[in-house]
Amino acid sequence: MKVVLPGGSGHLGRVLSRALTGQGHEVVVLSRRDAGPGPWTRCVRWDGRTPGAWTTEIDGSDVVVNLAGRSVNCRYTAANLREMMTSRTDSARVVGGAIERAEAPPRVWLQMSTATIYAHRFDAPNDETTGVLGGAEPDAPAYWGYSVDIARAWEREEERAETPRTRKVALRTSMVMSPEPGGAFEALLRLTRLGLGGPVAGGAQYLSWIHEDDLLRAIDLLIARDDLSGPVNLAAPEPLPYRDFLRALRAAAGVPFGLPATRWMAGLGAFVLRSDPELLLKSRRVVPGRLLDAGFEFEFPAWPAAADDLVRRTRSSRRRAPRVSTS
Repeated sequence: MKVVLPGGSGHLGRVLSRALTGQGHEVVVLSRRDAGPGPWTRCVRWDGRTPGAWTTEIDGSDVVVNLAGRSVNCRYTAANLREMMTSRTDSARVVGGAIERAEAPPRVWLQMSTATIYAHRFDAPNDETTGVLGGAEPDAPAYWGYSVDIARAWEREEERAETPRTRKVALRTSMVMSPEPGGAFEALLRLTRLGLGGPVAGGAQYLSWIHEDDLLRAIDLLIARDDLSGPVNLAAPEPLPYRDFLRALRAAAGVPFGLPATRWMAGLGAFVLRSDPELLLKSRRVVPGRLLDAGFEFEFPAWPAAADDLVRRTRSSRRRAPRVSTS
């Protein structure tokens, strides 16, 4: 099977490429920069905005998984928000155009989206059928609504593409927990080991997450199941308040305490890390209704067992890492 990953040179692309090539598939990454050697078969340059020679990779492929878009791990300045919007909508539009024009289009297009599309809420979980989309919550900062606008526009570009021979799925992805360096789990584990893994602003806000292994298995299911299209939540079935999430991570890491942070401290910390406090303060209570209805069984439905596994695998990878000679 030939799989094309636009925007696949980042953290999630490496996770997915490693799994797919390990299964014997051909994986072609489209990247704005020279990504060099990696777990993919080859890397092809594109600009993420205009058609080019890269479109020949999509014509004749079996699957396209579009991961392209500026990282959300940044300050939500006006310029960064504009780049987050344009990088997502432009890439989805140009990928859709390439599929429309292909003589042998892929049979499925998995388009990255985000669980951030749902409302900031505590009262009930959001699934694909009954979930409340965000943007108008009275108890949330107004600028959070722009993140929802980005998510809606991202999905809208996929919906608009005329691809009658290609099934389309929007991957409303929660925080992916992986031992792969450079991801959210690495950052959270580092803070926890520094004693900073305490509740943020009380810690009642929900955190939705998914273990790397379940993410990969869910993508396999979505590729194989011709009856699944439209939005699909990629999230474990048991989201939990941030304070409970961090308590379980501290237990897995063997860290006895974690300093709590107030709302203003979270804002200051996010500023120092060149990130935005929305990533810590928004309550993302998202559940995988359609995956469960399709009979998908999670290997890691609950966070404590997932945290134990990820910490163990992180330690194992460090032990296997080669020593660098200084002579």
